[in-house]
Amino acid sequence: MTLSFGIFDHVDRGAGTLAEFYENRLKLIEAYDRAGFYIYLVAEHHMTPLGMAPSPSVFLSAVAQRTKRLRFGPLVYTLPLYHPLRLVEEICMLDQMSGGRLEFGVGKGISPIENGYYGLDPANAEKMFAEALEVLLMGLAGGRVSFSGAFYRFEDVPMELEPLQKPRPPLWYGANNPQSAERCARRGMNVVANAPAKVLRGMGEAYWPLAKHAAAPSSRQSESEGGEYPARQTESGRAGRSRSALASAASAKLGMNRHIVIAEDGAEALAVARRAYRRWYASFMKLWREHNIPPVSVNYPPEIDGFIENGLAVVGTPAEVRAILEAQLAESGVNYLGCRFAFGDLSLAESVRSVDLFAREVMPYLRAVPRAAAE
Repeated sequence: MTLSFGIFDHVDRGAGTLAEFYENRLKLIEAYDRAGFYIYLVAEHHMTPLGMAPSPSVFLSAVAQRTKRLRFGPLVYTLPLYHPLRLVEEICMLDQMSGGRLEFGVGKGISPIENGYYGLDPANAEKMFAEALEVLLMGLAGGRVSFSGAFYRFEDVPMELEPLQKPRPPLWYGANNPQSAERCARRGMNVVANAPAKVLRGMGEAYWPLAKHAAAPSSRQSESEGGEYPARQTESGRAGRSRSALASAASAKLGMNRHIVIAEDGAEALAVARRAYRRWYASFMKLWREHNIPPVSVNYPPEIDGFIENGLAVVGTPAEVRAILEAQLAESGVNYLGCRFAFGDLSLAESVRSVDLFAREVMPYLRAVPRAAAE
């Protein structure tokens, strides 16, 4: 089983002006590209310092221009906040303009506070998500869209745009229990979770028997030393699509996200991680505290030490990080590792240091460790 390495990014507010913040984050994403990471996934949040990329498509259009091989996408598009036909068009544009490097996650939105700012009734979020997803998949398939639901109704709408990847870019979903993982497998979705290795093992037992090819058939990838990348599009685009038809679909991905801070000195790594996590945690909790309600479905510790204890953060020297991740990967049975190298007030230099050490001294080792096929 091939192990893939990716990035998850809240794009939570750090130091400096917004212009400086965005430029530094794009420079860091260029470093991910150079280091050979498979994919960059960005969260969507609104009216909170937890997410400075409230329009993932806008941010990812810049990512597409600043990178060459890195795949990218939202994790997730909060579907109830979008007109589904407009989102179809945005997805098609991003996929075409990036040469077929887009993958995308979908969800209903974890925060009723954020959805409420847009006038949405949280009680309708699940049904709106289900309808919007159906329309989205119909639109990406091309032709004309006709749909009649409680929230969306369309009749014979022509789809002039199309994605480069066929039949569509691969789908992702955030899940944290076996039942959700099983539903995702049946729908052909890749799954990523913020969960301990033991929980992921249980999710895998539900996911792998059903997920032979969670990613949509496309030739989004060809093998290379740094990971799997799409065929490059020619001026007409026809050659890229032809290679797409010839390449095999990638295997399904079940993965875990981890906060990661690495330094040559373990004590320094821990001090940096503690400082940055406090800023990230304050951003995460800001809206919940203002509205005096607890977060939905999560209970994160106020210090990163709690994350380290339960395995959701990995901090230390390259050798220490390598050993911890090897044990977690063996226990969990996942084939995708999502890394958070930028969070809180980590500086660009601190994040780049973690990325460089991970790419040189952790990633090659973990990739070389023999792994049993999850299926």
